[in-house]
Amino acid sequence: MKVAVYAINKNHAENLQRWADCARDADYLIMADTGSTDDSLIVGTQAGIEMHQIVIDPWRYDHARDAALALVPQDADYCIALDTDEFLQFGWREHLQAAFDAGITRPRYRYIWSWDERGNPGLEFAAEKIHPRRGYRWRHAAHETLVRDVEEKQGWCGLEIHHHQIPKPYRSHELPLLEIAVTEAPDDDRMAYYYARCLYYAGRKQDAERQFLRHLALPKATWRAERAQSMRFLFKITGDVKYLNDAVAEAPERREAWVDLAQYYHDNDLWLSGLLAAKKALAITVKPLDYICEPHAWGPVAHDLAAVCAFRAGMFQEAMFHGQVAINLSPYDTRLVDNMRFYSEAAA
Repeated sequence: MKVAVYAINKNHAENLQRWADCARDADYLIMADTGSTDDSLIVGTQAGIEMHQIVIDPWRYDHARDAALALVPQDADYCIALDTDEFLQFGWREHLQAAFDAGITRPRYRYIWSWDERGNPGLEFAAEKIHPRRGYRWRHAAHETLVRDVEEKQGWCGLEIHHHQIPKPYRSHELPLLEIAVTEAPDDDRMAYYYARCLYYAGRKQDAERQFLRHLALPKATWRAERAQSMRFLFKITGDVKYLNDAVAEAPERREAWVDLAQYYHDNDLWLSGLLAAKKALAITVKPLDYICEPHAWGPVAHDLAAVCAFRAGMFQEAMFHGQVAINLSPYDTRLVDNMRFYSEAAA
């Protein structure tokens, strides 16, 4: 088995040594530098990375990744697309060897994208940016994905990749790239959703509303979890609770919309409805491994909402139960601790 780890880079010199170290067991370490003005070329070369300078004009991520992939030798069995703020975890090659021996051509693996304040995993999902050398290319100017023209065998792999991004402001340059993406692929439901979400984050709420509605109307927009997300954003834009009810009806097996609905009822003093919605969320115990899954829905929030709503409804024992679970999940939150005293005093 031969493995190539490849990436695009611009001005991430501070990450390159760690990046190279985590992928040291690869047969090829290849990086396409797209115009760094820092010491990336020097640092990368000293770290043992095969550095190449490329120019992508006009800029788009899929063309840059395709250029990086083109630099990978043809005898690589697996290519790992690993960004400069992503790091393979110890033992990764043994896990990949097991996948190779099982005939898996497209391994799926655990990817942790974010972390909470205590260093615990936040957003995590099953990723699939490992692929054979031939028959694959990248598509879309932003939020690019791999497409193939060969048969593949997917399977789970014990390998993990951890993402450690330095906090950055909203990346406004993605919006014009997503405009290109939806123009080139107007029927692509994923790009429609990303474009609408990007408009929302950019503060263009009316445009975002139109695009979320367009996403929901697309024939290919059949993934219920993503449809529910569009409905949740429409609630944030319009304040119309109808969209939250639509979201829980669309994907009742997902926690996020139930938590939103519990929050809405809490904020409007509808305590029994809030308690019911929070308990609906808590009844969902299997955490999906996809990018739609939001960490807050799996933390103390649902139990906190259930506790407050139960307390306000005069159900003090239930408030104590949920309040204690919320504390267990977030023991340093003084508000949760203070609330628990109110619940205990009321139940005495």
